[in-house]
Amino acid sequence: MSAVTIYTGGFCSACVRAKALLERRGIAYTEVNVEDHPGLQRELLARSGRRTLPQVYVDESWVGGADELAALDASGDLMKLVQPKE
Repeated sequence: MSAVTIYTGGFCSACVRAKALLERRGIAYTEVNVEDHPGLQRELLARSGRRTLPQVYVDESWVGGADELAALDASGDLMKLVQPKE
């Protein structure tokens, strides 16, 4: 399975929703709380163009936030995205 990383912050309800979706689908992920890493929010802004959390990456590709993750799940594309590449 691809490496999934979710960047989160303190009291972020969208972060909770995104993590719950990944867990329901049995998708392992690494969580990085940006509050624990000074400067990481600026790096995420440069990479994604967004200031909001969560920010989800599959391998090194930006997927989006909680809404984009939910849309990928609803379309069936999320599982395709995280499956091993042959």
